[in-house]
Amino acid sequence: MIRPTPAASKRPRATWLIRAFYALVLILVAIALASWMTLRASLPQLDGTHTAPTLSAPVTIERDALGVPTLHGNSRADVAYATGFVHAQDRFFQMDLLRRVAAGEMAALIGPAALDLDRSNRPSRFRERAEIVLNAMPADQRLLVERYAAGVNDGLASLASRPFEYWVLRMHPAAWRPEDTLLVIYAMYFDLQSHEVSRILSRAALRERVPADLFAFLLPTASHWDAPFDLATPPAVELATPPATRPDWLHAAKSASIALPGTELADRNPSTDDSVIGSNGWAVDAAHSAQGSALLASDMHLGLSLPNIWYRLSLTWPGVDGRPRHITGVSLPGGPLVIAGSNGQVAWGFTNSYGHFIDLIELQRNPADPLQYRAPGGAWRRAVIHHERIDVKGGTPVDLPVADTQWGPERVVGSHAYALHWVAHDPQAVNVNLQRLEDSTSVADALHVAQTSGIPTQNFMVADSHGKIGWTLAGPLPRWNPAAVASKDNPVDDLPFDSATYQGWQGYLAPDAYPSRIDPPLGRLWTANNHTLPTSEAALLGDAGADVGARASQIRDDLLALPRANERDMLAIQTDDRALWIDRWRRLALSALDADALRDHPQRAEFQRLVLGWNGRADADAVGYRLVRAFYFSLYDAWFGPLDKDLATHFGSGPDTPPLGFRGASSRYDAVMEALAAHHAWVPDGSADWRAFMLDRIDHAITQLPPGVKLEDARWGDRNRAAIDHPFARIVPAWLPWLRASLGAPHDPLPGDINMPRVQAPSFGASERIVVSPGREQDGFFEMPGGQSGHPLSPYFLAGHEAWVHGDATPFLPGAAMHRLELVPQAR
Repeated sequence: MIRPTPAASKRPRATWLIRAFYALVLILVAIALASWMTLRASLPQLDGTHTAPTLSAPVTIERDALGVPTLHGNSRADVAYATGFVHAQDRFFQMDLLRRVAAGEMAALIGPAALDLDRSNRPSRFRERAEIVLNAMPADQRLLVERYAAGVNDGLASLASRPFEYWVLRMHPAAWRPEDTLLVIYAMYFDLQSHEVSRILSRAALRERVPADLFAFLLPTASHWDAPFDLATPPAVELATPPATRPDWLHAAKSASIALPGTELADRNPSTDDSVIGSNGWAVDAAHSAQGSALLASDMHLGLSLPNIWYRLSLTWPGVDGRPRHITGVSLPGGPLVIAGSNGQVAWGFTNSYGHFIDLIELQRNPADPLQYRAPGGAWRRAVIHHERIDVKGGTPVDLPVADTQWGPERVVGSHAYALHWVAHDPQAVNVNLQRLEDSTSVADALHVAQTSGIPTQNFMVADSHGKIGWTLAGPLPRWNPAAVASKDNPVDDLPFDSATYQGWQGYLAPDAYPSRIDPPLGRLWTANNHTLPTSEAALLGDAGADVGARASQIRDDLLALPRANERDMLAIQTDDRALWIDRWRRLALSALDADALRDHPQRAEFQRLVLGWNGRADADAVGYRLVRAFYFSLYDAWFGPLDKDLATHFGSGPDTPPLGFRGASSRYDAVMEALAAHHAWVPDGSADWRAFMLDRIDHAITQLPPGVKLEDARWGDRNRAAIDHPFARIVPAWLPWLRASLGAPHDPLPGDINMPRVQAPSFGASERIVVSPGREQDGFFEMPGGQSGHPLSPYFLAGHEAWVHGDATPFLPGAAMHRLELVPQAR
């Protein structure tokens, strides 16, 4: 009997293991291939024909090298259909998130993780409001919205596979309804106006924390940075004198060198800093342009992600008056309109107005019945309860009782109950009147359209082909009762009112009562979320956090320095990263670094050398800017860190408590700091005198740099790196870095920062840059972060992104057609 050798007995086992290994590899390859093919199947058709049953005539979709579509149709309704078609194919998941955020329906898609967001947003009951507005809409506008919705659903159905996000979520997309377009507008109300709640509560907490003189000092209403219209030089505003008594919160800091609450600000990412706001827009009339035609510049600053919030397109159709319509610009996926752009005769853009559009009314509740509250005149009123059902993916539906008062839904914060009175809740808040800009031929026409539009109220800038320029406010403007705005109980805009005495606004202003400017004497108009109006008109808008004005004043001065501007000059202002705002703090730091301060302190000496050699810009290589900025925020930490901690816990904690702090209470905290520096005020405990305090803050700024980073290597761009990703990038495991990278833009070092025209943070900045002269669109420029498509396998996922990073002058108009798809009606 022959026995097998040990090697022979192991051979079959080894062979089996090898076969199993190869089988596993094949299975994994098959899974990967199937996944890749499934993802590829959700890319849109770019060429050929597609049958669209409800079209009245063919529509062609031509795409250029960046994937920007030009839609040619025979009627506005057919072009609206085609707009919905391309939006759905390139951006449906983005549209879905916008409508769900507005309606408070995210948990149905995401699961329990989105419940807090839904509980916060659902009380506004925007879906119900959208249905009411839709039913009351003029027939022509309703037709436009309905045709758009039909195009969305056809575009979605024509994909061979559902968008990849729904495969990851193991969900199917829900059909688009006409009212969803209005929900997208409501989503922008959340983005652009809901911050006012934090401002009101931060101010309420501050008022309870400090005496009246200190409260007034901390909340200045003006500063030397102000840049209202009609003034070529800054208004004369003296620095305030700090109260003689040092605030008690400074005693909590036993030493300025210890880690105070908020010290992470000293070298933090500005994207997490609630002082980062932005949007710039300006116009130059024909008399001050190189070509003798008016110029418009628009760069709307928003949170940045992939895909970008805007979608580029060009729309062409014959008007009923026989004049061809050709509209080019950016649309908001979810709606059929060009939001900012040009129709060949007028060009327009927006910046957020930061006006006063929310009141919080503290409810005097009946202890015996919490639903009862004291109303004006002393009578008891009772809130009505609406039971809102929140569906939860993978979980049990949640019943959310919403208490609705005569002014709006109740919001409980700690032991306080408030009614939320918000412009967004009124029928005037939403419409699609902006469509009428498509037919506008002059500044006057466009301003009237803006004044009747239902959008979150914005600064509206316009230039026309006749060489004129203009400004007004677009969106509803409340008709304020003067006694309610500046009463004894509420001396500034944003403080809670008492339910027993609240008067609020009385309807809305008629268009002819709106403030406006046409062809101003200076020949230029500028907005940068600042106070645009003089005191005599300012009450029409109010103030819910208008920017301190450093950006606006820099833009104003840039414009007035150009006797004859062209498109490239406009782009240069948009990308201006000169850090003029921080020069005061640079000089302050250097003044403390005398010979005695530098002796035996090589780090201070290096700090001085780098700051002295700095070129004054927040460019990506700027070391001096990063160091001075860290010094500035280190001062903020020492002065206001304990106060921020105190304010943050004033109302307790919980999902209904928004983030509170001094920066939330005052968007002009920089002016407060300037006053403190000018008077050498508020030296915290632990510092012997002002000079010691300054040196301590310089040392603290140095220690805030990441471990191992030398001062000479502390470039601003290394701190300010792009973090622009698809929302799903956050859920990719760290051990799959290649997959995470495929869902995001390169982490480029970025120039720019707060308080300068080139506002830039890792995930906040210019969501587009437009420079255009109506009638001369071929000479205009356009840049946008990210690309047209939200699909990472699309060649258009990041197409054009690098031009935005570098501020390159790329064309406003779409390029030559690279693909052509024809939508054709079904034969009858």
